Amino acid sequence: MNKRLFLKTSSAIAGGALLSRVVSCAPKGEKEHLKNWAGNLEYSTGNVHYPKSVEEVQQVVKKCNNLTALGSRHSFNKIADNANNQVSLNNLNRMVALDAATNTVTVESGMKYGELAPYLHERGYALHNLASLPHISIAGAVATATHGSGMANGNLSTGVTGIEYINAAGDLVSLSKKKDGDLFNGTVVALGALGVVTKLILDLQPAFDMKQVVYRNLAMKELEKNFNEIMAGGYSVSFFTDWKNKNINEVWIKSRAENGNASAAPELYGAKLATQNLHPIETESAENCTEQMGVAGPWYERMPHFKMGFKPSAGKELQSEYFIPIEYAYEAMMVMERLHEKITPHLFISEIRAIAADDLWMSPCYKKPCIALHTTWKQEVNTVMNLLPVIEEQLAPFNARPHWAKLFTISPPVLQSRYEKLNDFKKLVNQYDPTGKFRNEFLSKNLYGG
Repeated sequence: MNKRLFLKTSSAIAGGALLSRVVSCAPKGEKEHLKNWAGNLEYSTGNVHYPKSVEEVQQVVKKCNNLTALGSRHSFNKIADNANNQVSLNNLNRMVALDAATNTVTVESGMKYGELAPYLHERGYALHNLASLPHISIAGAVATATHGSGMANGNLSTGVTGIEYINAAGDLVSLSKKKDGDLFNGTVVALGALGVVTKLILDLQPAFDMKQVVYRNLAMKELEKNFNEIMAGGYSVSFFTDWKNKNINEVWIKSRAENGNASAAPELYGAKLATQNLHPIETESAENCTEQMGVAGPWYERMPHFKMGFKPSAGKELQSEYFIPIEYAYEAMMVMERLHEKITPHLFISEIRAIAADDLWMSPCYKKPCIALHTTWKQEVNTVMNLLPVIEEQLAPFNARPHWAKLFTISPPVLQSRYEKLNDFKKLVNQYDPTGKFRNEFLSKNLYGG
């Protein structure tokens, strides 16, 4: 138990009783310290709870004085860490209801996108967006504003129309976009600070087929005047670069397949159409990647970069990501390019994507469309953590906001200054978690640190 929390609660509860309560919260025989997906982070406690129902989650919340919800462990930083207790949502992974009248689906928070998507498609429905990986849990992606891509596509959190979570008192709280207005906007990208999410209601649209093609070697200079046009050239577009030779190694364009397997143009501003499936890291096998070459298929088999059931991305890696207002896209890319001698030897690949603006208080795209400068690094922890401040300093003129679940070193005061709704969000936290039950090191530092 941290000292701040002990002092805050000791006036109401005797020290002996409080310590007894913390011990009683620990799962019997459970001592394993889990690691995150990439293996760069071992969590700080072996007290991991695995409830199988909402009622069991409520019991855990009531018993524990300090805990953090744990999703699919795809975060690269300590946002899901806790020194005392974690509650895993893996067992809350069921589809609750499909409502044809409202075109929505209700799911439990531990369900993964790759599990939900085939179920929806078979019944004639689709989600508006998916991230690069279908392996991530829905609640974890929503809580951290994980995104996907598309000039007209908001991040995954924007598909949420209703949310249910358990607050610090162990009570069930249900909010919806329709009835709770701007209050709802403050609770979706919640970083785990408001409680343990148990259910989400997601908007649906009619199912559709997609196709994707890849172009190789686009000169970066073509983006100075054509960035928006190229980014708008598909439902979802991604640029992959290793920052060598002022070159975009690959341009992935994912489009609705209204015209079936109609052939793509052989060139895109000088870039050549690929003649075989490619991995974003060209030296890697494309076996794990979703089908390319303009072959039409279900939306959920094209929108992610990687197939469900296979090793995603590079595997043993680190990730950082910064969101920049889209009007500074080319300028920010050139800042990164000027650092190529420092960063290229240590990365696998960088990806540039566009995300539409939204109204969610703690989203990096709040009220402004952005590009995301995402980098997959080699797992050279010390080197990468020393490079990030250099990158952040160069991106500072654009008020870059980091992805909440990836690596960054931006100081808390600077980070806090870039979220205009932060004070309103803190009021919500105080309302639903007045004793700091869900507060961990990450939240204490980044939302409250001086």
